[in-house]
Amino acid sequence: MPHAGTESSPLTPTDREADPAPVDEVRVDEVRVLDGPNLYFARPTIKVSLHVPGYLELKRTDAEALARRLGMRSARPGKRGTALRQRFVMRVIRTVTRRVGTEIGAGRLGVRVRAGQTVEDVVLAFPWVHRTRGRVAGEQLGAVMAGLLDPTRRAEDVIEEAAAVIVAAPDGPGPSVITPTVPVASVTGTNGKTTTTRLMAHMCMSAGLTTAWSSTDGVVVMGETKEEGDFSGPAGARGVLETPGLDIGILETARGGMLLKGMGVTANDVSVVTNVSADHLGLQGIDTLDQLAEVKAIVTTVTKPQGWVVLNGDDPRVWAMRFGIKAKTWAFSLDPASPALWESINSGGRGITVLDGEIVVLSPNGDPDRLVKIVDVPMTLSGLSHNNIANALAGAAAALGLGVPRSAVVEGLRTFAPDPEHNWGRLNTYSLPLPSGGKATVIMDMAHNEAGLEALLEVSRGLAAPGGAVRLGLGCAGDRADEAIVAMGEIAGRGAEEVALKVARHYLRGREAEDLLGLFREGLAKVGVLDVPGYDTELEALVALVPHALDGDVIALMCHAERTEVDRWVREHGGKVDDARSIRRKVVAARGEHELEAEIAALWETHDEPTRLAAAQQLVDDHPGDARLVFELAGVKDAMGDEQGAIGLYEEALADGLREPHRHRAQLQLASSLRVVGRAPEAQGLVADVLEARPHNTAALMLRALVQADLGQERQAVADLIRATLEATTDVDTQAYRRALRAYADELAPAAD
Repeated sequence: MPHAGTESSPLTPTDREADPAPVDEVRVDEVRVLDGPNLYFARPTIKVSLHVPGYLELKRTDAEALARRLGMRSARPGKRGTALRQRFVMRVIRTVTRRVGTEIGAGRLGVRVRAGQTVEDVVLAFPWVHRTRGRVAGEQLGAVMAGLLDPTRRAEDVIEEAAAVIVAAPDGPGPSVITPTVPVASVTGTNGKTTTTRLMAHMCMSAGLTTAWSSTDGVVVMGETKEEGDFSGPAGARGVLETPGLDIGILETARGGMLLKGMGVTANDVSVVTNVSADHLGLQGIDTLDQLAEVKAIVTTVTKPQGWVVLNGDDPRVWAMRFGIKAKTWAFSLDPASPALWESINSGGRGITVLDGEIVVLSPNGDPDRLVKIVDVPMTLSGLSHNNIANALAGAAAALGLGVPRSAVVEGLRTFAPDPEHNWGRLNTYSLPLPSGGKATVIMDMAHNEAGLEALLEVSRGLAAPGGAVRLGLGCAGDRADEAIVAMGEIAGRGAEEVALKVARHYLRGREAEDLLGLFREGLAKVGVLDVPGYDTELEALVALVPHALDGDVIALMCHAERTEVDRWVREHGGKVDDARSIRRKVVAARGEHELEAEIAALWETHDEPTRLAAAQQLVDDHPGDARLVFELAGVKDAMGDEQGAIGLYEEALADGLREPHRHRAQLQLASSLRVVGRAPEAQGLVADVLEARPHNTAALMLRALVQADLGQERQAVADLIRATLEATTDVDTQAYRRALRAYADELAPAAD
């Protein structure tokens, strides 16, 4: 007799009419109790995973006979082992489940049936009221499916037997999902969940509200961690909502909790979806981005009609979630011309974007509400982090949707910083003194997938000094798909000058460390990066990168397991957390500019020399130790004919670490001043240094000729100028005489070996 629940090997699909070898024709792989809103229903659900090879191998005539016994009309079972046969089996399961529901007095039972990961797998879901009886019902539906394969048994008898078992089962407890009594926001997405959650909580606390939030780092009440660990599921929701005197709750809601247990609340007032990108694919039946988006959308389906669903208008999968909601939409986009913004506004919702460098709220009837300039939002790293600009938009919209006062939202944006205090482990940025002199920037970030790595490298490049290198500590959890790990290796190889691989053993999740490192090396090799070292810990990778770093370099560490140890090591070695002003200075410097670029430009627009000198001196006095400003003061003195005064200042600026593109200019201007005061030999050495790094710098070539003339080397000067001209010119006539002119130059002064 067919039965359920025994181990077996899957059959190879075939359309042969011969009887198949004996197998377990139906097996219940799992009966899972989902306590809250989930992928199937917005209420508690029983999910049953069925393995049904017996149905896939059933003769077509027998399948048709079964359909008639169940009263299914126009059934087309299809060939054995096909996807069409699987669809037939799904219809059988749906019919059987509803008939069992009627038999036990449940009325017209809600049923959802989905294809599993193979044609022999089907997932069944139905709502429940009592836990024990619901679980028994799930098990008995497997028994019914097994029993129906016996053609000698009446379908009614099989269904009645199962119904009797279900009715006899004890009720068991009811659902434990919480119905909130205070405003609640649910935040989900692939990247940015924790940052957005923390930002919203910061805004709520800025408004004086008693605030608790949960995330992958723990349960936090008013900034104090009550429980550590991953609380991005129902346990986190309970920990938050049981807080005494709570005014508002913010819940980071990850895919794992929703798939394994359902959401921790029956409804929310605001939901946020940051983005959907490749992450954890291949786990828990989620293999594609579209499937992942469907899971993320769960939080939007339970948002109250009078609430707000905050959606990323730049992500098509996220924006498509608007079709399954009852609440109003609030689109956020980095593009002020985004169609999503206008669609949201025209449908009675709102939008939030960046307009003329400011975060603005858009509404159907009114001018844009300008909240704050992007450069005044520390978490955006002076606008460098596009991901955090998006997170700032989402967080501001969600907080306003919760009813947080506008002033508190603005204050929160101005004061929430990318530092260990406000956003631990997310783009935490330090300045670290180097053994070789100067300082490097260290960035510690939880980047864990391709999108996160690309964002980290974007920020790293934007903080590196001109000509500076990005050195990356690369690693991730072991439960990523092989192709995702290889892809991260490629991204790292293209985006960083040096890569060190690291292992977070607590996050290997069943994968061997060498396997993980091998996949990274495979990706790195695809872009020509070979012989990449691996280290056993995240801290070891950082320590290995530091000796290679030069002044102005960035060391970026994907840090998951050892954030505390890395933070401690950096501080013990003289590192300091960058404040908003320090970060802005680095961002500006990375563009070859200065934070006082406007003041410097105004300086040189001043025609009165004494006034210009006084202004330059004031800038230096107001910003002691700033090599760029000292260089500008030297230039002012130089332009006034005070070469002696300029020389000391040029030397001071160079000694203080003046960076490119101004460093070589300071060397040339110093050489020029030295020549004027009769110190030509010193000038010659400086010009030679510049030409070693920039052999075709025209100003340096001309200055070298002048210095050579001062030293009585006129023939050498003419010869070198001829050679330099021949190297640089594309003039046809000159090229025609190239060989002769070079010979004349060599007659004047033989070329150096």
